[in-house]
Amino acid sequence: MTEPDPEDEHDAMEKAIRLRRERRARWEHEGERPLWENLSMVGALGWLIVVPMLLGVALGRWLDNVLGSGIFWTGAGIAAGAGLGFFMAWKRMNRR
Repeated sequence: MTEPDPEDEHDAMEKAIRLRRERRARWEHEGERPLWENLSMVGALGWLIVVPMLLGVALGRWLDNVLGSGIFWTGAGIAAGAGLGFFMAWKRMNRR
């Protein structure tokens, strides 16, 4: 097992500090986001999660009907859709 390189840890810490300072400076310059923008983001995040899940359900139900496999593919479609939806929501939240 290799030990972590202190130089890499130092670089990661410097990067985190720089990012924090940039975010703080942007917040001080721009201020708090307006309420309507926060509410619209909540709605957008909801749809980013729900739509892939519904598509996964639809595809899973179709496959279950074609293959006669009970609810196996429906469950897999829900899980895959949720995973994709949460990933897209995470990417959207970290875009700003």
